[in-house]
Amino acid sequence: MSDVRALVVAKAPVAGQVKTRLAVHVGARAAAEVAASALLDTIASCEAAFGARACLLALAGDLSEAVRGEEIGEALEGWAVRPQRGPGFAERLANAHADLPAGPPVVQIGMDTPQVRPEDLRAVAVALRDHEAVLGPAEDGGWWVLGLRDPSAATLLRDVSMSAPTTYDETRAALIGGGLTVGTARTMRDVDDAADARAVAGLAAAGEFARTWRAVAP
Repeated sequence: MSDVRALVVAKAPVAGQVKTRLAVHVGARAAAEVAASALLDTIASCEAAFGARACLLALAGDLSEAVRGEEIGEALEGWAVRPQRGPGFAERLANAHADLPAGPPVVQIGMDTPQVRPEDLRAVAVALRDHEAVLGPAEDGGWWVLGLRDPSAATLLRDVSMSAPTTYDETRAALIGGGLTVGTARTMRDVDDAADARAVAGLAAAGEFARTWRAVAP
């Protein structure tokens, strides 16, 4: 699907700075390893869905300090990589879209759904033919994917409460309030804690995430 781009908004998996709820159960280093594997699986799915030249990463942090940072850097060959900017996540998210060069629609995800498949991402892209935005709910009340025909519409998210049980509802309301038609993608489970990691590893048993989780699981 050469007429759609993928945008991943993620943190460099630095021990002590990612997956802090998971780290309570497995330790900071192991939690960072799990985060790194989730990012690697996400990169692979985006690239398989749209091709490396149509993929972009908005990154918080420094891969040179990250677990498996060199490996992640190699996986990003052909991608455009830009730093995140802004004090809060809602602002960084809006800025990640605003910083994109003019071009085709965008399918944006994070790094917390390593079970995502290329066909899941392509389904969102297809839905953008009928809707100006597509939002995929997460089981915890957030969302895992946002598709936008016009990435500049992400400015509508600047006042949304992120990482809250109301995030999906607030985001949908903000998009509709901005005059957009909004489609709905399938529901997925984010990885925040050990129970999530265990469940998601079972959904994608052959992936890098599942292999890493099996190695570090308590």
